[in-house]
Amino acid sequence: MQTIVWDVDDVLNDLMRAWYDQAWFPAHPQCALRYEELTENPPHRLLGIRPDEYLASLDVFRASKTGRTLPPIPEVVEWFRRHGHRCRHAVLTSTPLKFAPESAAWVLTHYGNWVRSFGFVPSKREAVCSLVYDLTKVDHLRWWGRADLLIDDNPGNVDSARQMGIKALLMPRPWNKSPMSMAEMLSSLTATLQP
Repeated sequence: MQTIVWDVDDVLNDLMRAWYDQAWFPAHPQCALRYEELTENPPHRLLGIRPDEYLASLDVFRASKTGRTLPPIPEVVEWFRRHGHRCRHAVLTSTPLKFAPESAAWVLTHYGNWVRSFGFVPSKREAVCSLVYDLTKVDHLRWWGRADLLIDDNPGNVDSARQMGIKALLMPRPWNKSPMSMAEMLSSLTATLQP
């Protein structure tokens, strides 16, 4: 049975869109950018702020009730309902160490009927020292050795997985210039499943 490894933020949920629309823009109404114009991730340069300011704002949002209760992406949930039983599912996310428990709980709340493994590579934060096993998601996948397909919004992760011989699909987001729509990406995913 194939194993699909899913990213969490901006793949299973809409974290960046929610943060931008519900936290950043209301606090910065003079900002002329729309979510669809966030062509870089992280978007700090586009927003005219330092990287640490962006991460601090994102982390405040993650810790908020809105951030902790993000809805899953309906199209992805529907894909799981229709096709989730056809393969195994794992999650691999890059999140700050302090938010990993909430991320795991969120995944199991919304996708626990299908997802049986949760892995994370802690994203770096200043003044937070944590044990480092893997520097990247691909390092983690290499160690784990079970992934048949990765779904991520980061083109670097997708390209690195492909170089390792793992099939990979890019979740369309403004910052990755994917040529596919979400529906097309999910259709392509379905086509890769073994009968």
